[in-house]
Amino acid sequence: MKIITTVSELKAEINSWKKDGLTIGLVPTMGFLHEGHQSLISRSVSENDRTVVSIFVNPTQFGPNEDFESYPRDLNKDAALCEASSVSAVFAPSVSEMYHRDSCTFVDVAFLTEPLCGRKRPGHFRGVCTVVSKLFNLTKADRAYFGEKDAQQLAVIKRMARDLNFDIEIKGCPIVREADGLAKSSRNTYLGEKERAAALVLSKSLFHARDYILGPEGKDAKVKDVVDMITEEIMNEPMARIDYVEIVDSENLREAVELKGGILIALAVFIGRTRLIDNISLIL
Repeated sequence: MKIITTVSELKAEINSWKKDGLTIGLVPTMGFLHEGHQSLISRSVSENDRTVVSIFVNPTQFGPNEDFESYPRDLNKDAALCEASSVSAVFAPSVSEMYHRDSCTFVDVAFLTEPLCGRKRPGHFRGVCTVVSKLFNLTKADRAYFGEKDAQQLAVIKRMARDLNFDIEIKGCPIVREADGLAKSSRNTYLGEKERAAALVLSKSLFHARDYILGPEGKDAKVKDVVDMITEEIMNEPMARIDYVEIVDSENLREAVELKGGILIALAVFIGRTRLIDNISLIL
């Protein structure tokens, strides 16, 4: 496995693979890899001749008061995990390697970025789409792998790839959870012992909502009923502060009018100072 830090070296490696007719899978990450990332990597390795894992904490997707500087980083540990998982190359560039000092070009997807996290984190998805577009161009990947935990991000990337005619297949992969239900996240490392226990309210409230909707009592349930149920459960946890709880249409991410068809139940909750997201998708 190669660890590549420059655009020129990456291009040379990719061109060599393409010359040999090899397929390429891309797993874009910000590093501090966990089992969720590993599931994406395993799928890419199984479906492609070569797999590139990018490890880059992208500054353009962080707001001015967010955790760019403190975001967890451990390249040596990440590289060891990648090598053990049969990754072909890790691309770990510096900020100056990815962005020219006078860079002024961005990729902005409208509509799908307006609700949910986009409403709360202005500019976030512009940064995501810009860096992912650059990675698509640099790796010439046939397939790219993203986790369904970031459901809005996945929807936005799929739309961007379609609208800009990227010759790449976007693969969504299921959420990986701890044994107690907490969704895997690099930001879980911010949680103290009591906060870690409190964070379980995210998945528990989602699972309770799912069971209610699918059970006999939920056949006539209204969207507001379920949102209120989730909200009440989270508010009963003293360490939790709700950013949003919403039920939206899975395709357009607009507020669902009724519990019918494909829906996404999505939430963002602060546990202490740590903002966590989780979701669950249902087809009704």
